[in-house]
Amino acid sequence: MTTPASVTFADADLDAIAGAEGRVVVFIGQDGKLDQLARRVNRLTKGALERFAASEKFGKMKAADAAEIAFPAGMAAEAVQVVKLDRKPGEGEARRAGVAVGKAAGKGPVLVLAGNLKGAEDVALAAVLRAYSYTDQKSQTDDAGTPTFTVMVSKPEEMQDAAAHIDALAQGVFFTRDLVSAPSNVLTTTEFASQLEGLRELGVEVEVLDEAQLEELGMRTLLAVGMGSETPSSVVVMHWKGGQGDPLALVGKGVVFDTGGISLKPAQGMEDMTMDMGGAGTVSGVMKTLALRKAKANVVGLVGLVENMPDGRAQRPGDVVKSMKGDTVEVINTDAEGRLVLCDVMWYTQERFKPAAMIDLATLTGAIIIGLGNEKAGVFSNDDALADAFLSAAKAEGEGAWRMPLDEAYAQQLKSDIADVKNVGGRPAGSITAAEFLHRFVQDGTPWIHLDIAGVAKTPGDSAYAGKGVSGWGVLSLDRLVRDRFEA
Repeated sequence: MTTPASVTFADADLDAIAGAEGRVVVFIGQDGKLDQLARRVNRLTKGALERFAASEKFGKMKAADAAEIAFPAGMAAEAVQVVKLDRKPGEGEARRAGVAVGKAAGKGPVLVLAGNLKGAEDVALAAVLRAYSYTDQKSQTDDAGTPTFTVMVSKPEEMQDAAAHIDALAQGVFFTRDLVSAPSNVLTTTEFASQLEGLRELGVEVEVLDEAQLEELGMRTLLAVGMGSETPSSVVVMHWKGGQGDPLALVGKGVVFDTGGISLKPAQGMEDMTMDMGGAGTVSGVMKTLALRKAKANVVGLVGLVENMPDGRAQRPGDVVKSMKGDTVEVINTDAEGRLVLCDVMWYTQERFKPAAMIDLATLTGAIIIGLGNEKAGVFSNDDALADAFLSAAKAEGEGAWRMPLDEAYAQQLKSDIADVKNVGGRPAGSITAAEFLHRFVQDGTPWIHLDIAGVAKTPGDSAYAGKGVSGWGVLSLDRLVRDRFEA
């Protein structure tokens, strides 16, 4: 797994600044005033920092913007990064400042002169998350290694718990990113399950249900998706028993590669379908974070791992398959396979665990990208309180999310002439009809959220805490939701 950068909170040491190698980060508020640490940098650089703070360029910078003074005279550092940030920034501003720090960090030491800055831990977390780079498949790379962040603060002893929390969150996010980044010939269903079994070392109970067990349970819609693949389908159950009561259940779509099956996708862009297990990747990352920080919560994560391939044995458009619930599904399009995986895993989750609430995550529809772009995930829910709690958590963590409607009128588009339901309802409102298909498999009394993350799991440009590519979206928000609502 990609190792997150280390973060150390240390006493503010004015004498250490001159000899610090790598990069030095200073913060200057909107008023241009320098704190004690910045004044030392200013003295070492013979007034360069003060002149910059009075410049037109600094005046035009927005909160959390950054600029650089390269190879400053009087210092061993190769650069001083100046971040415009007040001493008491909002959480969002502190995170954005950290992103700027992490984006420029490189692979050497970074000394962050935070002093009495409120939210220094948010700056550090965002810097670590943004410094991620996936290099597992490169034989030679200039990106090898990770930066180290030393954050000088006025009271470092109060920050030790923050450092541990940063590492737990970063490891969860990086686990998700590594899984989603991995090519499908490397991350097969078998290898995915094996990596999740490794969570046992952290105290997570892990169980792998093989195809024979899934057949016995009646998970035929899930099994139908993988019939054309040489790699076996499975369901992995991860249980973190850190609290009492009924668990929160997280369910993830884990299609390690999606060709579309017999309803074959166009060749252009198909290589991106290595990320069609993004929902399962997020669930896995959350479970790792909860275990690492010893969350006082009862949370179960289940992922359905399949590969959707065209083959002589693959399911065909027009096939009818029976779900674990007992409903029959007419398969109109084999490329609408994620909902066939999820509906069986969701039903099994409710039958076995009787969860206090259930949240599923899936790179489910291209339609959600048409509706919301790559900025926000689609949030569908049958419970206003649960939906509001998640949206608040996502807003607090800076991860975009937007609530979408559910309505029986949309469900009517899924009526089948020969079975209980069709797996697609046509192009209009495609993300909503997909959610309504899943809604059919939510038992009465179960608070439920469906998160369509097709647009946010992997982005064509920078996301909140990552560059182009995989984002790890959802780990921070779901961890926050657990802390706010499900943790003792």
